[in-house]
Amino acid sequence: MAQAIISQDLTIEGDLVAKDSAVIVNGQVKGNITAKSIEISATGQVTGALTAEAVTISGTISGRVTCTDLTLSASARVQADLTSESLTSSKGARVSGRAEIAGR
Repeated sequence: MAQAIISQDLTIEGDLVAKDSAVIVNGQVKGNITAKSIEISATGQVTGALTAEAVTISGTISGRVTCTDLTLSASARVQADLTSESLTSSKGARVSGRAEIAGR
């Protein structure tokens, strides 16, 4: 699978669409991201909506997350409404918002 990497010193303002690719955010995105998978690294920050099959958050998200599989690491800082079929969270992850975990 192809990858689009947003480097740590990069800020993007606008929506990103990579339906068949992975998006890795090490920098900052102010907009919505739609991709096959999305990873927000510990240095990554997103203000907007995330839509993907798999989302992994180690950094900061403010907005909305819609996915099939959601993984939150210990360093995750989430201010968002979450909709997912499955959720895996490490001790230390902080979440503020509404969560709807539907199960399979």
